[in-house]
Amino acid sequence: MTLDEAAPVAAAPRRRAAGDPVKTLLHRHRALCERAVDPLEIAAGLEVQGITDRTAARFRHRDVFSLAEELYARTPRGDEPAAPSTVRPSDARALRGFGYALLPGVLALAAGAAGVPYAGPLAVAVTVAALAWPARPGRTAAARFPYAVLLLAAAAAGWAVHRHGTPLGVALALAAAPGHLAGAVYAARARSRLAGSRVLEDFADRARPLLIAATLAFTAAAAGAAALAGTPYAVAVPLALLLFLTRLLLMHGAPRGPVAAALALALVPTPPAVAVAAAGLLVHAALVLSRASAHARP
Repeated sequence: MTLDEAAPVAAAPRRRAAGDPVKTLLHRHRALCERAVDPLEIAAGLEVQGITDRTAARFRHRDVFSLAEELYARTPRGDEPAAPSTVRPSDARALRGFGYALLPGVLALAAGAAGVPYAGPLAVAVTVAALAWPARPGRTAAARFPYAVLLLAAAAAGWAVHRHGTPLGVALALAAAPGHLAGAVYAARARSRLAGSRVLEDFADRARPLLIAATLAFTAAAAGAAALAGTPYAVAVPLALLLFLTRLLLMHGAPRGPVAAALALALVPTPPAVAVAAAGLLVHAALVLSRASAHARP
């Protein structure tokens, strides 16, 4: 009789845990839930951990976003109100970032027009610097400056400028500012689409056209920069596009391996190499940047 009475007592915790499956998930991802500023951050973090809409169904939710909303609501938070502020740091950061993005083109154009010695290497240096600045806010110094990728970018751009002349370097530097602007607009619109999505696949379908639109807008700007610098479109535009996609992926925290591989391919001394590298990186970007986690606030 003692054994019969003990069995229900031992089984009771299992029934309670099964009755509240979200509680286990909350404990497992407590750090993510506590630092999230909204449910979207939790949804993106869960996606990184491999939790999909199908997985969310096991937790009695129709999708990851609904699950994230419950986790956010059930996470204990401080009751102190946020300090009021009339200044939006994001606006100031965006304005400052665009100002920095203008500098490479100004410096390279001035050096090229003045016939300064080593104007080509200078243009390459400021163009590659624009890939790392402004970095994604909140990232560590190691993540902010991926040295191996930047060295490969410098090698690819430098090798091309060495073969085709200083005007190519000027064109690449001039394309830094429109690249920054296109990337900022893309990030803002993707974040807005993420806020309006309820299913991860739905967000992916919304995000890919945004990437194509940003790429086309930048391609037109790169062609204009090539015309202004007086360098062939066929040389300048694919290389500028490759650098633009490199920066976009770095700013969204994408894995660096495919980026480094594309830049290494651009070093192959054959005319189609850069175009093939840019096309491959665009396909990779379409896959990576369609994930909600790529657009979460850091």
